[in-house]
Amino acid sequence: MITFSEAELRVKIIKAMAHPVRLMVIEFLRGGERPFSAIFSLFQLDKSTISKHLLVLKEAGIVSSRKTGTETIYKLEVPCVADFFNCATVVIENNVKKQMKCLCR
Repeated sequence: MITFSEAELRVKIIKAMAHPVRLMVIEFLRGGERPFSAIFSLFQLDKSTISKHLLVLKEAGIVSSRKTGTETIYKLEVPCVADFFNCATVVIENNVKKQMKCLCR
């Protein structure tokens, strides 16, 4: 059993991922390091909005960044965060199966 403090830390990480833009950024970074410009090009949002989402992910320890010239390069700090997505997909598939069984009755 975890402590309440440990649960709060886990919630912080989950909350940091709990936005479609941030989930998409994490998924994009599964392929390796990416410059801000590449991340920005994925969305029809302004740069400050993308920067804020990246900051949330950085503060949670999910991504890190480094400067190269004028470009900021981002990477997943802990690639195992992708395992969370795999688990979420299994939950979605399981829910769909349950719903299909209910419809077939």
